[in-house]
Amino acid sequence: MNGTVRATAVARTVTDVLQPRNVLLVGMLAVGAASAGDWTGLPWGFLGALCAGLVPAGYIEWERGRGTWGDRHVVDRTQRAPIFLVILASLGTGALIMVLGGAPLGILVAMVSLWVMTTVLLAVNTLWKISVDSAVASAVVALLCVTHSPWWLCAAVPALAVCWSRVALGYHSVAQTAAGAAAGASTAAGFLFV
Repeated sequence: MNGTVRATAVARTVTDVLQPRNVLLVGMLAVGAASAGDWTGLPWGFLGALCAGLVPAGYIEWERGRGTWGDRHVVDRTQRAPIFLVILASLGTGALIMVLGGAPLGILVAMVSLWVMTTVLLAVNTLWKISVDSAVASAVVALLCVTHSPWWLCAAVPALAVCWSRVALGYHSVAQTAAGAAAGASTAAGFLFV
């Protein structure tokens, strides 16, 4: 196996393993636990993961099954608006359930922050193909740093690997992944208002 083929295989593995639904599942569970201070935050974190990552991933798979898109990456930015709208509706519904159910403030702030991030991604996507995978990876790192510990900055290494993989696979330019990562990292700013 030559170097280019090997790098592409590694990039494919990174982008598949660290896809948004997986990163959000682990990240939101951790944010939920940190927000509550114990295991009682895990159900709230799971609701966050469900709304932020699992429902949108399910929608993408459903549309793929119908033949709307060829793969889960939806590389044509002009086809992405419905996905963003599903994410916004799902996050909004989850946040409303959290408010009504008395969820810990931290997980609610994370949900609203992800909603704002998604709105920014949708707006940018109308003109330019920004990297959602990079945004989600850096958002989760930022949220974990704020809710747990700055030591979570070490998780920036896998987030950088996501950025690299998106470029290596030809899905995004360096600028598109950098912009996505910056948009994602800014989600932690929501905690400035708490």
